Amino acid sequence: MSAMMLAVSAAWMGLAPPALAQGAQRTLRVGWQKGSNLAILKARGNLDERLRSEGVNVRWVEFTAGPQMLEALNVGGIDFACVGETPPVFAQAAGADLVYVANEPPAPLAEKVLVPKDSPIRSVAELKGKRVALNRGSNVHYLLVKLLEREGLGYGDVTVALLPPAEARAAFENGSIDAWVIWDPFAQAAVGQIGARVLADGDGVVKNYNFYLSTRPYAQQHADVLRWALEEVRKTGDWTTQNFDAAAQILAPQIGLSPEITRAALENYAYGVTPIAEEVVANQQAIADTFADLKLIPRRLDVSTVIWTP
Repeated sequence: MSAMMLAVSAAWMGLAPPALAQGAQRTLRVGWQKGSNLAILKARGNLDERLRSEGVNVRWVEFTAGPQMLEALNVGGIDFACVGETPPVFAQAAGADLVYVANEPPAPLAEKVLVPKDSPIRSVAELKGKRVALNRGSNVHYLLVKLLEREGLGYGDVTVALLPPAEARAAFENGSIDAWVIWDPFAQAAVGQIGARVLADGDGVVKNYNFYLSTRPYAQQHADVLRWALEEVRKTGDWTTQNFDAAAQILAPQIGLSPEITRAALENYAYGVTPIAEEVVANQQAIADTFADLKLIPRRLDVSTVIWTP
C-alpha cells in the first residue's frame, strides 16, 4: 500500500501515522474582540510570526463578546480565547470542555454601572425597581449582583434586560433602560460621547480578571502551542503598558472611538499573564456558587477541575 493510501486509510479510521502527524501543519484558531489585548496582538502580527516559525498556522475569528466566543469554543470553532471572569462559569455550566490556561491581573475599574447624565439616580441603592441592562453571562453580570448585595438588595430587586452592547447602548440613549452595566471600552465611549455618568465601578467589589482559555483536548495535544501563545500575549501586554498612545492608535479605528477615549479604556485594564493561582480559582468558585444560588446557571460547579496544569 502506498504512503498516500496508508495516510488516507488511517485518517478515515481516526488514526494518524506518527511520522505523518508530526509533519502536518498545526493550527491555532484564536477568538478575539475589537478593542482587546488580543486585538493589539493581532494587529502587530507577533503571534502569527512566532507560531509560523514553529510550524503553526494562526487563524483569527472575531466575536462581539465573551459569551459568544465561548459558545464557539464549546462547539469546536476556536482553540484559544480571552474573556472576563463570568463567561467561563456559564460555559462550564453548559457542559463546555474548557480549561483555564492563564489569567491577567485584576482590573476592577474596567467595568461600570452607567446612568444617563440627567438621571436622578445617585446611588446603587436607588436602582431598586429600575430597569438595568447588561450582556448575559459577561463579567458585569457578577458586578451587578455584588453591588446590589453591598446595598442590601437582591438580584430580583431590579429588572434585568439582557442586551448585547450595541442594543444596550441604543436602549440607554433612547431612555428605555435606567442604567447600563458595561465594560470598557464601551463604558468609556458612553462617558466620552454622550456624557453618561458613572454610578459605580468594580473597585473594592469585584476582581474582574481576564482569562485565557482553551479546550481540554487542544491543551492536552498542543501544550507547546499554548505556551508560545502566552509568551507573545505577555510581550504584547508589556509593550502596551509602555506604549499606551501607540496601542490606542491601533484600537481606536477598530472600535470607532477617539484615541483619547481608547487610551482611557486601555489604562483601566491590567496586563501580564500568570498561571492560575489558588486565590484566582477561589474567586471563580465564588462566582459559580453565586450564580448557582441565583439559579442563573443550572448546576453547581467545581472550578478546580477545569484548570490547565501543563
